[in-house]
Amino acid sequence: MLDPLDINYRLLALNDGSKDDTGMILDQAASSFDQLEVVHKTHSGHGRTSRFGYDLALADDYEWVLQIDSDGQCDPAYFSAMWTSHESADCVFGLRVTRDDGWRRALISRLLRLATFVVTGRDLRDVNVPYRLMRRDVLARALLRVPADFDIQNVALTLALKRDPSVRWNYHPIRFRDRQGGTNSINVPQIFKMGWNMLRSLRRVS
Repeated sequence: MLDPLDINYRLLALNDGSKDDTGMILDQAASSFDQLEVVHKTHSGHGRTSRFGYDLALADDYEWVLQIDSDGQCDPAYFSAMWTSHESADCVFGLRVTRDDGWRRALISRLLRLATFVVTGRDLRDVNVPYRLMRRDVLARALLRVPADFDIQNVALTLALKRDPSVRWNYHPIRFRDRQGGTNSINVPQIFKMGWNMLRSLRRVS
């Protein structure tokens, strides 16, 4: 999927303390695929693991950084279309126009968009979408404005990027599938609690 695009790339897979066979499967894949690097770490949750991955990616000299979750909800097939628009943008985000993961999750995303607008005065659209392509220097600049211990890093990062008037944006519509693998360890009440705490902490994003 990436090779036809003639891109010099490296895949970084973060194993956030999985208790099943994830680590072994990733190590086996890396043994036969030179572009894949696997990092095993203690569990810290999705947000802080995303930040951990951003920081690792920035340590290299690649011009672009792509974040995609590993549960199969974001179809990698959309990447080629996202890549074609990268020359006219600094950030290319997936926009979940169709969702198969249930009305509750879709409702939570809409409420999060509304709540962040009320708190920040900015429309962040699909604020927490886990499918985002970002120019390296723009990402590095935005992360300087986000505390490393912020639990929901994707939301804070989107806000920091939106507050930079020089950033050029493109959105690519995607279908957000139902989870293809793994299990979700967070229930709806926990999501609302995390969201409330996140909104209270957004003032920490400079």
